[in-house]
Amino acid sequence: MSKIERDTVMMGETPLVPGEVVKQVFLADKGIYWRNHAILAVIGGIGAALVLLMIGNADVWVGPVAAILAIGARAYYLRSEALGDRWRLTDRRLLGPGGRIVPLGQIEEVKTFLTDVVLVTRNGHKHLMKYFADPALVIAAIENSVKGAR
Repeated sequence: MSKIERDTVMMGETPLVPGEVVKQVFLADKGIYWRNHAILAVIGGIGAALVLLMIGNADVWVGPVAAILAIGARAYYLRSEALGDRWRLTDRRLLGPGGRIVPLGQIEEVKTFLTDVVLVTRNGHKHLMKYFADPALVIAAIENSVKGAR
């Protein structure tokens, strides 16, 4: 895939080629999105409190409050973008947001990372598909399509 090919579709979905059929569509899960950010806020709050405690700050409570507010604000403002991500699995390719195009024959490895799916291509490119309720189902669908394409 050339850079020009990807840039031409940045503002919309990648068009299908003649005869190409969409087999499945993968959408981000809203509950998983908010749960992941809540976990991140808790971990960040604990880390911030520990840092403040280690440097001798008497107002340790400020760290967790700041972490929760910061991560909550980030989650709120990026939610429409993250939850709008749509991956389409066709009989030939995996088409993602921002013009990502991954031919099925180029997929080397598909694995999970928490609730996300990581795709690794034969030439080493990595793609992260985020916020799935059941990443194992996504992986199974992609792997079955890859086997069928070979």
